[in-house]
Amino acid sequence: MFRIVTFNANGLRSAAKKNFWTWLDSVNPDILCIQELKGQAGDFSPEVLHQNGFYLYMNSAQKKGYSGVALYSRKEPLSTQVGFGNAEFDAEGRYVHAEFDEFIVASVYFPSGSSSDERQEAKYRFLAAFEPYLQEQLKQKQKEVVFCGDINIAHKELDIKNWKGNLKHSGFLPQERQWLTHLFSQGWVDVFRLLEPEKEQYTWWSQRGRAREKNVGWRIDYQIATPLLAQRARNTFVYSDEKFSDHAPLVVDYEV
Repeated sequence: MFRIVTFNANGLRSAAKKNFWTWLDSVNPDILCIQELKGQAGDFSPEVLHQNGFYLYMNSAQKKGYSGVALYSRKEPLSTQVGFGNAEFDAEGRYVHAEFDEFIVASVYFPSGSSSDERQEAKYRFLAAFEPYLQEQLKQKQKEVVFCGDINIAHKELDIKNWKGNLKHSGFLPQERQWLTHLFSQGWVDVFRLLEPEKEQYTWWSQRGRAREKNVGWRIDYQIATPLLAQRARNTFVYSDEKFSDHAPLVVDYEV
């Protein structure tokens, strides 16, 4: 089995202090994708980076304490890529991928539009740029692909507790949800939903109120794969027993 974990850390230092790495070592993934590092490589101590036995590739945002993604791999990749060729979003540290013999794994952090109209417009620009990039990757590389990360979109009513109250809120807007619907119509697969078609499972909870305690959440963290790779997924779970961040890690096991 080949295990991939994806997790929005909401600050790597913060997650490390909350025993994230102890848990991570216990589940022993082959690949770990992290989003929202909130720091440059040089900002993190070896304890916080926890490279133990992994090859590590990072894409930090130019802005201090903001965004940033990382990909940890037990096996050395054939090649890696930092950024996806879009100046605006590459400066925000939103993409890194590793290429292996059979497939490509990417760690991606989609923008959130919840803070302002300007950021929502930026999110739409990201969506418009990212899909053609994905399709181009498939054409060029002729390999299976899985991109993992905080997509910042809940796709269906099942993916959000209070869907009626959020129809006009960023993350559940018709245009965002349609972007995912269109992507899936092109053959891409939401791996968690493939394995758990009816499960009410969230990956993010607001820090306000007692959202996590009451399980008033959103499923916005995904592993999205090409069809052949998705069909090799055998098991998945979201680990929310401990709180490492406002997000919970998503684990998928593939037979490769």
